[in-house]
Amino acid sequence: MRTLKELTVDVSARDMLKQEISTAKNKSIILPANENKAGEALYQAQVTSRSLMGAVIYFTGGILIDNGWIRLLGSGSNMLPRSLPGWNKGKTFNNFGDRPGYLLIADDAIGGFFAVNGGALGADMGKVYYLAPETLKWESLNKNYSDFVDFCLNGDLDKFYESYRWKNWKKETAVLNGDNVYSFYPFLWSKEGQDISKSSRKVVPVQEHYDFTLSTISQLSK
Repeated sequence: MRTLKELTVDVSARDMLKQEISTAKNKSIILPANENKAGEALYQAQVTSRSLMGAVIYFTGGILIDNGWIRLLGSGSNMLPRSLPGWNKGKTFNNFGDRPGYLLIADDAIGGFFAVNGGALGADMGKVYYLAPETLKWESLNKNYSDFVDFCLNGDLDKFYESYRWKNWKKETAVLNGDNVYSFYPFLWSKEGQDISKSSRKVVPVQEHYDFTLSTISQLSK
């Protein structure tokens, strides 16, 4: 495990991140980082502050994008209590410093999860995948982490989430805590759940939704 001092020798990615946020087309809010928690999270993640991922972890408590629709994990904040390494521990690895098969980096309000492929999701190492709630399958976005962040900040999210946004979604997701997501019934992956406007929704803890999603995938694969 590299020390925090070793990981923070170069902090040049901080300015690059600030520049990207300042020119973002999609509404983006940088959540404040707690210095102690940020240092702990960066050490646990074992990425350098020279990388964009390291900058997001070390200099932000996370980033809320498009009225909080997408939550990019950093070191944790009141509106997004989870840190990137803390959220992955016990899911994609057991001990800090382990090399995970994939690394969860972000999620969205409808219960979709984004992860960097470490080899478990396909042959394209380093590419970001999306576990879509309407398919329950990991789908490659053919983007690395930096490309994914740029997509979140400047991409056409309305097109990406076409048919999965409802009336007043902006008002509702703007006050949704980053530790929660919406759960829909009928489920979005079911035949009856294809029209989200006809589904009921409730707020559930993201941990509960993640566990339920993986359990459902396991059951459907049998």
